[in-house]
Amino acid sequence: MTRRKLRENVFTILFQYDFFPSEEIDEQIKLYLDSESQKDFSEQEKLEIEVRAKSAILQIPEIDQQIEKKAEGWTIARMGKVELTIIRLALFEMLYDTEIPNPVAINEAIELAKKFGGDEAPSFVNGILAKLA
Repeated sequence: MTRRKLRENVFTILFQYDFFPSEEIDEQIKLYLDSESQKDFSEQEKLEIEVRAKSAILQIPEIDQQIEKKAEGWTIARMGKVELTIIRLALFEMLYDTEIPNPVAINEAIELAKKFGGDEAPSFVNGILAKLA
């Protein structure tokens, strides 16, 4: 599995974070990984997705604090869920994944925003991440 595919799957799981109670997240991850759309992934790839998603979820409170500090004029509650999830994932990579350089994390976040967000999502994500870098 490519890093991009891994990132997209982690994004999908993180997107669910705000829609389910925290005590249900393990079950939601399991349902996602067992879904028909994930049938082509090996058990090792599914485990890699799960571990990365859970690691990111554990850091969301700290990540959100960082976002709130730097996102002038924006609060977490005002941000679109797609954009917020992309920013959370990128910031997780920037702060906690030493294998991914910050410019790569930002570029990949912009690509996710182009794929999953609206017309303004790439520039919004880029602007917030530029302040956080």
